[in-house]
Amino acid sequence: MKKNLFLAALLMSLMFILAACSGSGSEEDTGSEEASTEESTDEESSEGGSSAEVTGNVNEDDEQIAGEGSSTVFPILNLLVEDFNADHGVAVELGGNGTGSGFSALIDGTAQFANASRGIEQEEIDALEDGGVEWTEFLVATDGLTVAVNPANDFVEDLTFDELKTIYSGEAENWSDVREDFPEEPITAYGPDQSHGTHDFFNEEVMDEEGVQGQLIQDTNQVVSSVVGDENAIGFFGYSFYQENQDSLKAVSITGPDSEEAVEPTFENVMDFSYPLSRPLYVYANNAALEENETFHTFMEYTLQNSQSAAEEVGYVPLEDGALEEELSKLPNLEQ
Repeated sequence: MKKNLFLAALLMSLMFILAACSGSGSEEDTGSEEASTEESTDEESSEGGSSAEVTGNVNEDDEQIAGEGSSTVFPILNLLVEDFNADHGVAVELGGNGTGSGFSALIDGTAQFANASRGIEQEEIDALEDGGVEWTEFLVATDGLTVAVNPANDFVEDLTFDELKTIYSGEAENWSDVREDFPEEPITAYGPDQSHGTHDFFNEEVMDEEGVQGQLIQDTNQVVSSVVGDENAIGFFGYSFYQENQDSLKAVSITGPDSEEAVEPTFENVMDFSYPLSRPLYVYANNAALEENETFHTFMEYTLQNSQSAAEEVGYVPLEDGALEEELSKLPNLEQ
């Protein structure tokens, strides 16, 4: 009997001990799980997506947002448009048919913003003024216009502005016309057509506005593919187009008119403008739309706040923090 009582007491003690251990373990697991969840949330907030906090809201009654313009700026804005739609449920129409097309759309009112890979020209300013359209220029990133040849080209490592001008004026028919030690092989010069700010920038900076000769193509991707498919080709386009196709292209270092050494198009060289074909990238916005369309105002704030991460993701050089704050200060305050 005593033996049975002893066994029963022992069994009850073991049950209490097991229950206590189980409860303690459950409590520790819960705490660990909560810590893990908090840690995961922190990581997600710091690493997930490119979305910075914005102060504005969206209004379903607002007119749909539309933008047009530079194919060079398009990769940045396209990423931001996709993220804005995911975060706010608002689809933005976006075209990339060239800087000139963007300003035309801003002038005729079919777009609230125009992307541009060059600064606005006087005739575009006049046309906007004639149409009663007031606008604001926003800097969103920096690009390095990249000159590239086919990887099979083993003799071109660098070129000067004068040599580029010889090629794109049509003066040089063979590579030997560019430099004496180049082979007597024909040159095929490719570039974006006149609808692109990239064309205008090259014409102004390299050609002294005397015109660009060559195979000029509206679709920049076709410019890239033309160089990839032609061993004697040379082409120019935005840095992101080179980044996306660098395994199939060979970038050319450039000697600017004010330098003695050729500079390679790299992230660092574009950022400090030591690369002579570095250039700013813009978004031009309709002021009335910014003041009257709450959703558009929110979109532009979102675009600027997230421009640094978007630019870096697609291969451009982002704004420094001080420059970003300056651009954000240009936005009108809808509450005032």
